[in-house]
Amino acid sequence: MGSLVGKRALVTGAEQGIGRAVAEGLLKAGCDIAIHYFMGEDGPRELIALATSLGRKAQSFQADLTDEAAAVRMVADAAAFLGGLDVLVNNVGGLVERRFIEKVDLPFWKKVTDINLVTMMLVTREAVPHLAKANGASIVNLASLAGRKGGHAGSLVYSMTKGAVLTFTRALSADLGPQGIRVNAVAPGLILGTRFHNTHTSKESADSTIREIPLGRAGDIYDIARPIVFLASEYDGFITGATLDINGGIYCA
Repeated sequence: MGSLVGKRALVTGAEQGIGRAVAEGLLKAGCDIAIHYFMGEDGPRELIALATSLGRKAQSFQADLTDEAAAVRMVADAAAFLGGLDVLVNNVGGLVERRFIEKVDLPFWKKVTDINLVTMMLVTREAVPHLAKANGASIVNLASLAGRKGGHAGSLVYSMTKGAVLTFTRALSADLGPQGIRVNAVAPGLILGTRFHNTHTSKESADSTIREIPLGRAGDIYDIARPIVFLASEYDGFITGATLDINGGIYCA
């Protein structure tokens, strides 16, 4: 495990939930941070205050990453602020709403794929030239248990995109390995306390899922942040093209 002190990290969707916990973890591990957010300024402000208290650099960058020009500008501004990039965490994603196949129209299909795949492609594409200069870099992509086993009812399109994140990760690891850039993914299961589950998961559904989890509980945001910080630190390691399943044992690849 390499030291993250002085490393430069960009975390997308870091205003709340898993992204915010990841940013906190990277700051505490010694990184300087570029905090991307789409809406909600409280989280970024608090992260910047934390960075200041730790003697680290942090700045927030608002952008709609489904807009190509905005994504390009955000990565350029983040890399300029940090003086380069060593770590990229692609955390942006969302279900939007639950729809069965009979109700899936092209605008909905495009919206979900834009949020979960186009954002990741654009940010990664723009970040790679900076990461390639780092003499060892790390990308961590947020997938989901839904990408492994299909998700709960009505999450067809979301699950499809998260499965694509797993393939994107494997293919990208082969492409970027010669440049010293390692690419991995994490696939969270039921993680309560996030905007995703607060919006889309009922207590009854969560309780039903928890009864099936061997460890007997749901996860929290720090259960995901800690492994991401570890994978980020493996910028000079031998782990690439891998997916770490974090679900309490309900699914084992």
